Amino acid sequence: MKEIAIRPATEADFGAMWEIFQQLIASGDTYYFAANTSREDCHAYWFGPGVQSYVAILNSERLVGMYRLIANQRDRGAHVANASFMVSPAAQGIGVGKLLGGDCLDRARSQGYLAMQFNYVVSSNVPAVLLWKKLGFSIVGTLPRAYYHAHLGYVDVYVMYQLLDDPSHWPDA
Repeated sequence: MKEIAIRPATEADFGAMWEIFQQLIASGDTYYFAANTSREDCHAYWFGPGVQSYVAILNSERLVGMYRLIANQRDRGAHVANASFMVSPAAQGIGVGKLLGGDCLDRARSQGYLAMQFNYVVSSNVPAVLLWKKLGFSIVGTLPRAYYHAHLGYVDVYVMYQLLDDPSHWPDA
């Protein structure tokens, strides 16, 4: 039986995170990063100021996915969370993304975020779009041909959004 645990990422995890990052950006079909994004840029993305990163560990030994949680905007927009997710190609289809997504939503709620917004979901990444819809997100905007897919050319990008609490419970600003 496969056991997947989610915990905060540490510097010791970065080597495995870098491998997953490289695999996913090399395909050119889901993330906006260039294939030659540097290790330093990747590190800053996952461990930069204000970023909380978490990893999924399979059977207590292998890192199979990760996400980052951060405020979508600063100041007057800081009540809306933003997140990015990556799952190892070798672990796709076993529920890692769903577990990471659920964990991220729980953490965002517990930290007082009132909503979560994904700014850049590539429309041709159908498994991700379906997962986010299953987890309660709605497509609230479409950016026509905003992503250059390595095989399909220009494709649309979705902005997806979810309220994390009933707005009648929100504190006054």
